[in-house]
Amino acid sequence: MINMSILRHVNILCSLRCFSSSGPQILRTGDILRQSRIFSSEDIIDYSKVSHDSNPLHFDAEVARNSGFEDRPVHGMLVAALFPRIIASRFPGAIYVSQSLQFKWPVNVGDEVVGEVQAVNIRETKKKYLVKFLTKCFKSGELLVIDGEAVAILPSLALG
Repeated sequence: MINMSILRHVNILCSLRCFSSSGPQILRTGDILRQSRIFSSEDIIDYSKVSHDSNPLHFDAEVARNSGFEDRPVHGMLVAALFPRIIASRFPGAIYVSQSLQFKWPVNVGDEVVGEVQAVNIRETKKKYLVKFLTKCFKSGELLVIDGEAVAILPSLALG
């Protein structure tokens, strides 16, 4: 298992295969792309404004505790937004086609989360690439908080 503490100060990482700086870096089945993020109170407020999700448990620690949470949870869909962010940041012009999600554990304000997408199926279609990714978010090292799958259409397999 990967020691997640090593990833703390790294924004985007690839693992399972090392990429050299010589020549283009091409996405292959099995490659994992990662990105970390710490969610703030401001993130929750901004997301609430856009989504119109003003559930008080995201804003009031007492309401959150009375609902069974340790502290104010970050909106699950805000955390899941790491997945299209990871893909779009490496493949400009990518089109996100689908996403399935299972929320396993809450993410609280101030938690560092590492999102990862792993390419598990790549199919060329009409000079573009249909890629299926396993999607996962971890906090506190190796605690899986979100698990799912995504499909995206990539204009190229070259990592940007």
